[in-house]
Amino acid sequence: MQLPTRCHIFIKPCYKCFTVGPLGFKPIKASISLYSFSFKFQEKRREEMEDIREKEREKKSEEDHPLPLMALNHVSRLCRTVEKSIEFYTNVLGFVLINRPQAFHFDGAWLFNYGVGIHLVQSKDEERVSHTDHLDPMDNHVSFQCEDMNAMEKMLKEMNVKYLKRTVEDEGGISIDQLFFKDPDGFMIEICNCENLKLVPAGSLGRIRLPLDRHNPPVELGKDNNNIVHCKC
Repeated sequence: MQLPTRCHIFIKPCYKCFTVGPLGFKPIKASISLYSFSFKFQEKRREEMEDIREKEREKKSEEDHPLPLMALNHVSRLCRTVEKSIEFYTNVLGFVLINRPQAFHFDGAWLFNYGVGIHLVQSKDEERVSHTDHLDPMDNHVSFQCEDMNAMEKMLKEMNVKYLKRTVEDEGGISIDQLFFKDPDGFMIEICNCENLKLVPAGSLGRIRLPLDRHNPPVELGKDNNNIVHCKC
């Protein structure tokens, strides 16, 4: 194809295909047409821009988190008698009674320790609070990490708290100990040393946020560590 001796080119010219004359670019033997050259250049430019946008999205994803959540705030328990539950959670589990807003128009109490709260609510109907002494590790429960399982078991014995003890071992030979017991209203509680096992992200979806100002479980870090985010919550 014969190219004109004067043309306006909006792309960077290939100097192997063009020479400069007094009237502008002068073609020599062009191996490809101007249209083909322009198409390939634009295609490459689009790919480069897409790579830039993808890197920006990845960077933004690392800096942001999908939901503005910070931590578990509290667990709420419906009870037959608030006073008995306060006695249990303060004496057995070491929670501290804290002030509760007077705006609530129902009986209850707030307790706090270990970075989490327990909110007790007085039930108006005792039948809503079903109580059973049966201990089933597969039942609903809240769990607390413990640094001395023997001391905790000894305390439960001294306080005549009925409990179930269990030891679970994973495929790597690492074992965790568990103690299960119930509060006065039949809600099950677990005491464990589950942090013997490191947290290992099972996939690339989601991101584990580890607050810098509080206790965190051990985490198995991968090669890229993209699933772990240290943050000030």
